[in-house]
Amino acid sequence: MKKLLSIFAMFLSMTFLCSSVFAQYNFGDMKSETLAKKAWEALAKNDLEGVLAYTGKCLELYGAKAEEMQKGLTTYPTGANEKIFSFWALNDVATCLFIQGEAYHRAGKDKEAVEAYKKLVDKYSFGQTFDTNGWFWKPADAAKEKMSQIDTGLNVDFGDYSSSYLVGQAWRALPSGDVKVVTTYTDKVIELYAAKAKEMQGSLTEYPWQSKEQIFNFWALNDVGTALYIKGQVLAKAGQKDEAKAVYKTLVDEFSFAQCWDPQGWFWKPAEAAQEALAQL
Repeated sequence: MKKLLSIFAMFLSMTFLCSSVFAQYNFGDMKSETLAKKAWEALAKNDLEGVLAYTGKCLELYGAKAEEMQKGLTTYPTGANEKIFSFWALNDVATCLFIQGEAYHRAGKDKEAVEAYKKLVDKYSFGQTFDTNGWFWKPADAAKEKMSQIDTGLNVDFGDYSSSYLVGQAWRALPSGDVKVVTTYTDKVIELYAAKAKEMQGSLTEYPWQSKEQIFNFWALNDVGTALYIKGQVLAKAGQKDEAKAVYKTLVDEFSFAQCWDPQGWFWKPAEAAQEALAQL
């Protein structure tokens, strides 16, 4: 009897502890999109407890509805944004599981990360996440990628998958000369944003120049062009000259009006730098 009382007391203590930990987090209006947004914010702060609080609440409130939406699909919903947004529960639950996996992975808890990623892939595979730049990406595909990286030991961080973040990661990795890591980042930029970059390139007949803001409007073109330049750099440094030439040529031929912002306060042109690099190879 004493043993049972002791176990019960321990259970109450743990329940109180968990409640007190989660009590510090404000769930707002409890909408799935609100919880997902708060989870992203907690992830940016590397706040694992916050991520678990927000994602756990989203799964608790909307997991069943998300499963119902998933069962009604045989592929990813396409078409107008409104149609994709109509699968709100599926999208937000899938997003929250991806965030949960990311938080665990960053905390060095890869077993728990894989469990979250696998749950996403197995139960909510047709969920989609809206990027503030105006399109949707697929958390299940990203989760598969993450599980593969964990399995192979490749340590890369795609963050929010934005082109600016990925290019920043590629720049930071370039001094190491690690071809695999650098090209993992640059190839992800190209995979996700090359189509948009080509659309922007096709709309131009010269370099945008009127203002810094106007140049930044061509973000996809700028970041894809920069990613190709970085990829060419790391390949050239590794002695892979033919591969570097091919990358530089793609930059010059297909993304010639890309511009890269220098933190010192000006833009430079990756295609012109690529032409100089080609002349030296």
